[in-house]
Amino acid sequence: MKKKWIFLCFILLLLTGCSGGTKKLRFGTAGIGGVYHAFADTFANILNTETDDFQTEVKTTAGSAANLRLLSEGYIQLAVVQADLLQDAWNGEGSFAGGKTCQGYGAVAALYTEACQIIVRDDSSIINMDDLLGKTVSVGEKESGTEQNAEKILSASGFTDNMVTKVNLNYTDAAEQLKDGTIDAFFCTAGVETTVIGELAKQCGIRLISLDEKTRSKLTRSYDFYSEYLIPAGTYEGQEEEARTLGVKAVLLAGDKLSSAQVKEITKILFDSKEKIQYALPVDISLDETTAVEGITIPFHKGAAAYYEDCSVDLEDETEKGSK
Repeated sequence: MKKKWIFLCFILLLLTGCSGGTKKLRFGTAGIGGVYHAFADTFANILNTETDDFQTEVKTTAGSAANLRLLSEGYIQLAVVQADLLQDAWNGEGSFAGGKTCQGYGAVAALYTEACQIIVRDDSSIINMDDLLGKTVSVGEKESGTEQNAEKILSASGFTDNMVTKVNLNYTDAAEQLKDGTIDAFFCTAGVETTVIGELAKQCGIRLISLDEKTRSKLTRSYDFYSEYLIPAGTYEGQEEEARTLGVKAVLLAGDKLSSAQVKEITKILFDSKEKIQYALPVDISLDETTAVEGITIPFHKGAAAYYEDCSVDLEDETEKGSK
């Protein structure tokens, strides 16, 4: 009887070892309806198909700031974040000031440029930023990149805290409340065309608010991570006018606890699968080894760096920026 028990325990240990051999990677995204989530769903499925070394699980989060903290603390192993919050977290500045720096990860690639979009109903009296005075505006979820962008844009446009009523909503709830008239406008920093905005445009009609030249210039001069961004007319159904706003890059990160071999494999799969990823997304991700390293001001993960070295891409300038 004792021998049988020992034998059964041995079999159970073998089975446990087999089932535990595949490492689970948690991939932090943002709210459903944005491009982060769409990208993560697509890329996670590709990773799970292309490798047996790990199983990737997509986790919905509040957005970039939350992802950076979760990644730094080891709760997630992959994440997409905005370049502006990434720089702040790494250096302990901006919304991360006053505490310890938020590190423990490295860059994999810059994926695409996100647009800071400000959406109102097409039957709204809001035509420009000044018309937001006294209105109720969603500035995105707490700890999201959208919230940081909204705060900077409102401040640069001359608004103080008591001049608009700010609420924190995810994209889906913001779209629903705009349609119902509960809020007057919402900010959304995401790749264009953003699914949740596209669906809203079909349901009630929308208008995108442009930032004036003074505001755009002020922010691009003050922050290296902002760039001018044009959303053409017709991007969304019924959108008759172009919108001039700001853009910021979305960056894929990997935690330091992932081995160089794992991240090198992840990076290779990313570029090998760029056509599959592009087909699944509404944005132009333009994955290219040379442009994917531009504008990143923190060090690259050693595994990603090894991949770029194999591709003869020089990371010296980028890593020097990250060490400043």
